[in-house]
Amino acid sequence: MFNHICVFCGSSFGTKPSYVKHVHSFAQTLVTRNINLIYGGGNNGLMGELARYVLEKDGEVVGVIPKKIHENVQHVELTDLIIVDDMHQRKAKMYELADGFITLPGGIGTIEELAESLTWQQIGYHQKPIGILNPNGFYDKLLSLLEHMADEGFLKANFLENIIISECPEELLQKMENFKPIYVNKWES
Repeated sequence: MFNHICVFCGSSFGTKPSYVKHVHSFAQTLVTRNINLIYGGGNNGLMGELARYVLEKDGEVVGVIPKKIHENVQHVELTDLIIVDDMHQRKAKMYELADGFITLPGGIGTIEELAESLTWQQIGYHQKPIGILNPNGFYDKLLSLLEHMADEGFLKANFLENIIISECPEELLQKMENFKPIYVNKWES
């Protein structure tokens, strides 16, 4: 059972209105399952929409934001807002608070956060589940790239089994709750 899920997603809305609909569906699933949202603390794009929707449905939202970004963006009135010195502290705090991680559509910052959570899992800093909500196949090309990395010997193929993927929020969370990590010794040939 999860109490807190850290979500990585875009600070833009993207080009398709369906992204907002998927965020609303995901947010409703969090609230229905009584899971608190941990996110980057901003008000813009999908991340702001996610936070607002969870709050509108009486869910709890914890934002973690660096001072520099806090000074330059508007804010949603959150359940709790934690202000840290920099991006490294932001991610460390989000990882500490979360029972698992989910990536929704987003840009390069979203990919960076996903990649770091995967890296930390791969080298044993955590064994928390990592999910990708993949509406309309948004992450299909990234998933193909990860498979290519494994095929080329830069990533252990069985590590990919630790990444939980679904287009359905409810299914994704159910798979994450049942997650049993596959140990992969990165340094073993």
